[in-house]
Amino acid sequence: MLRFLVLTSLAALVLADLVPQPRYIEDSLERVVGGEVATPNSWPWQISLQYKSGSGYYHTCGGTLIAKNWVMTAAHCVDRSREWRVVIGEHDLNSNNGREQIKTVSNVYIHSLWDSSNVANGYDIALMRLTSEATLNSFAQLGSLPPNGQILPNNNLCYITGWGLTSTGGSISAQLKQAYLPMVDHKTCTSPTWWGSTVSNTMVCGGGGAESGCNGDSGGPLNCLVDGKYYVHGIASFVSGYGCNAPRKPTVFTRVSAYINWINQVMA
Repeated sequence: MLRFLVLTSLAALVLADLVPQPRYIEDSLERVVGGEVATPNSWPWQISLQYKSGSGYYHTCGGTLIAKNWVMTAAHCVDRSREWRVVIGEHDLNSNNGREQIKTVSNVYIHSLWDSSNVANGYDIALMRLTSEATLNSFAQLGSLPPNGQILPNNNLCYITGWGLTSTGGSISAQLKQAYLPMVDHKTCTSPTWWGSTVSNTMVCGGGGAESGCNGDSGGPLNCLVDGKYYVHGIASFVSGYGCNAPRKPTVFTRVSAYINWINQVMA
């Protein structure tokens, strides 16, 4: 759920929980701002994280299938006790085309240093163990993680994907969207006219212009092209309280390469 945080003079919105609406909810980084509808299942590691409310399930965050029975998402997406399910192979939240695999969650592992009252503290990462393994096919594949510690250069080609809001305060997207968010290097992103000291070295920034993540996209991947292959370099974490696509306030992601050892330890 998107939460407001006062960070020095900035307000940051966590990209996560939503309030149930006819079909899904609205308080997470729920729809990519700008961008375009993705070709169905062209990002086959992208999952929809959904929670149960009454007799239905509602989309709240994205995530990445990183093993047949493991999903990576943001800590702020799952730091409340709820009945979760993961939909693999999803494209349109309002229809079922037979490609979807629905999995329940047996355990949630949140980084021990995560502080739900201060997303800018970092450690916005969690793993979810599924009760059964996904079947890998052309619609469901594993996201590739970067090498430990790898940092990409400024303007490296990256895409955010998700079902989040299409504009600040706007509506959610039923279909998975993608938006080009070039990598913003740490020096630029932490400069005084950008995010300043709010962004730590365990975070990465993407975009900073007309396109961005927004409520409902939380937990979803930042897919970056390296040597002809896409790797998941980020987990959507927060945006500016001034608006999802506020100038010089790029979408901020948990830097996956800073947590490779933690991921391996949890999954072991």
